[in-house]
Amino acid sequence: MAYTLHIRRSAEKEIAGIPQKTRSRIIDEIRHLANQPRPYGCKKLSGEDRAWRIRVGDHRVVYEIDDIEALVDVRLVAHRKEAYR
Repeated sequence: MAYTLHIRRSAEKEIAGIPQKTRSRIIDEIRHLANQPRPYGCKKLSGEDRAWRIRVGDHRVVYEIDDIEALVDVRLVAHRKEAYR
């Protein structure tokens, strides 16, 4: 079952500020979330009901999964130092 991807405007701005090589890897990983929203290596964030994260190099992609509506909502893309503040 394919999920619909929604990327928040703030996450789009963060992606735009990342160097091109890393940016393309992040975009590829986000696209893969549509087919597999819980890929190998993803982690459920504690204290959140539907929040998950994946690692892409030194960056983190934080997203929510809504299985009922088949939606993946990308909330945050940030460097690992800043991702959980």
